[in-house]
Amino acid sequence: MHHPHDPYVRVRDAREHNLKGVDVDIPRDVLAVFTGVSGSGKSSLAFGTIYAEAQRRYFESVAPYARRLIHQVGAPKVGEITGLPPAVSLQQRRAAPTSRSSVGTVTNLSNSLRMLFSRAGEYPPGAERLDSDAFSPNTAAGACPECHGLGQVHDTSEELLVPDPSLSIREGAIAAWPGAWQGKNLRDILDTLGHDVDRPWRELPAEERAWILFTDEQPVVTVHPVRDADRIQRPYQGTYMSARRYVLKTFADTKSQALRTKAERFLTAAPCRVCGGSRLRPEALAVTFGGRTIAELAALPLTDLAALPGGHDETARVLTEDLRSRIAPVVELGLGYLSLDRSTPTLSAGELQRLRLATQLRSGLFGVVYVLDEPSAGLHPADTEALLTVLERLKAAGNSVFVVEHHLEVVRGADWLVDVGPGAGEHGGQVLYSGPPAELECVEESATAAYLFDESPGAARQVREPLGWLTVGPVSRHNLRAVTARFPRAAFTAVTGVSGSGKSTLIGELTEELAGVERLVRVDQRPIGRTPRSNLATYTGLFDVVRKVFAGTEEARSRGYGVGRFSFNVAGGRCETCQGEGFVSVELLFLPSTYAPCPSCGGARYNPETLQVTYRERNIAEVLDLTVEAAAEFFADAPAAARSLGTLLGVGLGYLRLGQPATELSGGEAQRIKLASELQRGRRGHTLYLLDEPTTGLHPADVEVLMERLHGLVDAGHTVVVVEHDMTVVAGADWVIDLGPGGGDRGGRVVAAGPPEQVARSAAGATARYLARVMP
Repeated sequence: MHHPHDPYVRVRDAREHNLKGVDVDIPRDVLAVFTGVSGSGKSSLAFGTIYAEAQRRYFESVAPYARRLIHQVGAPKVGEITGLPPAVSLQQRRAAPTSRSSVGTVTNLSNSLRMLFSRAGEYPPGAERLDSDAFSPNTAAGACPECHGLGQVHDTSEELLVPDPSLSIREGAIAAWPGAWQGKNLRDILDTLGHDVDRPWRELPAEERAWILFTDEQPVVTVHPVRDADRIQRPYQGTYMSARRYVLKTFADTKSQALRTKAERFLTAAPCRVCGGSRLRPEALAVTFGGRTIAELAALPLTDLAALPGGHDETARVLTEDLRSRIAPVVELGLGYLSLDRSTPTLSAGELQRLRLATQLRSGLFGVVYVLDEPSAGLHPADTEALLTVLERLKAAGNSVFVVEHHLEVVRGADWLVDVGPGAGEHGGQVLYSGPPAELECVEESATAAYLFDESPGAARQVREPLGWLTVGPVSRHNLRAVTARFPRAAFTAVTGVSGSGKSTLIGELTEELAGVERLVRVDQRPIGRTPRSNLATYTGLFDVVRKVFAGTEEARSRGYGVGRFSFNVAGGRCETCQGEGFVSVELLFLPSTYAPCPSCGGARYNPETLQVTYRERNIAEVLDLTVEAAAEFFADAPAAARSLGTLLGVGLGYLRLGQPATELSGGEAQRIKLASELQRGRRGHTLYLLDEPTTGLHPADVEVLMERLHGLVDAGHTVVVVEHDMTVVAGADWVIDLGPGGGDRGGRVVAAGPPEQVARSAAGATARYLARVMP
């Protein structure tokens, strides 16, 4: 029995994911950092076990009716956890992006600004005082009636809708129309209305063309279709919809991303003529504070907004003071370059997490455990120092701060370390050490110890001579002002600079249209799929090879099974109870629906007949359950599979299972899978590889493996450009382009460019002094 004031969170027999019955004690009221190689099980312990159990206990106290409305994670596989306070989780995963979500809405700063305008704004003579809702573009009271608070209006033109006017309507002149039956239907209606559908578009009278494309009329006519002679065609009532109306309706209403993307090709976006892009009603824009409208203040960088004068009366003074105090932690976390109207989808995962962290600093909670997922992701070393200060303040307020982290400066700043390993996947899942950081040095098995206590610089790398240059610019976009930059060909370039200095904007200008670029490959951290049906094997094409292997067995041939039989996505081979998902949703009255393994296939995803076919004594479900490492051994004599598995091993992903759903992969894992699938292709001439922060989410040991592969590409004659904050990676580059000196309006210039040694000696920019520390 533990003492009621036991100062430790005690975890017993944790078995979530790859954890092997872990027992660990972690003190409360400290900054505890969870370390270990990628895939070792540290997130399974911090998020999958400790946070999940804290959340489950909290929901137990919520009324059953309310519980149904909250998305919950399942109960973790753990014996017991004692001494666990309520938990707040700040993860990198983002919700579905929406253009209405902004920096202001995420931080609640918009509410403070709207209250300031409502209570202390300068109104025109005789104008009625407005509620704070009237200053929000996301409410009916505030949104501009023309653009519905979006700030932009979409429209189209004849040139976009009809790209080739030499074609007739029957030949598909109106490219914006839908395909298949619906497009044929619209053509038949026009024919019935008396329009010539066989005459070239450009020969039709201008008035007729305008009506066909832009009319708001929707005439209903009886159509007598002329189709195949052997099919009975009955007349039907058809409603005409102009091409413009169809495109706008599809863009606004469709749930299909493919249809939305197609519709977008035929549209132009322009600032709304009524609100000028400010998204608000005229009544709200007539109110000012300090001579500026709310839209003008929302467009300022937060550092400038914090300098807002206090106004004349007590109300204005109190409200501006409140606004300043809320902005302070956001600026402290290095995000002062953002503006309140910056939309959430344009932020990186690291920026979004730090905004949430800043909001928590203001919340005043104490006695809780904050569980953070790599808060240093996307941070320049200069900003990491500010992050540590913020984490210390959360702790000083009486909270426990549990952080999953790879950044060595954050690890060194911890009071307590929990090191998980020794390897990844099946080779991990054990707590190697739990205690003060200094004593980790004695743990021989720890991959972290080797990097944490060895601060000697890496071996000097010979800078490669470029085989020509790629020149970009002058670029004036976002905060870049007429910037020109040169990137060496057949070399490794690192683009550096503090958050918001313009790095991603600059490499976004490297396109296939650029002189000297034969082939371009962007390797980003976006998910490889949005559903559990997409997995490592399907994305890399490995699944096709595996299915061919099974279809080629004697058993499969004797039963007449083709490759389709071994897919869990199509009828035939899959289990029909769960439709190949492997699990079923169980609806529980007054409780959230839960997922259970399918009662028919037990999670195997296939029907019994398909599972009877084996290759080397394993069925297809058992093969999908193999790790990349085990599969490489299993398929050693199948060249197509071996090549694919070899490249996955080469980027350090040997611990992932072949059938691991895309939804369970981190951004760093998704990026390395994309890189591996690119590496397994045959070399096709000179290629430019662009990677945005490829080391995010990687342990220093994994960074070494990844860098070996990237430098291998350069040695093979390709060009690699990375946006990077890890100074050890920058020190090993051939060329460095440092942007800055600050973020937002204070950035957007090339402050230094040249070999790493030269940039490290430069007095300009924030990167030089940190780079100098790691230079050989």
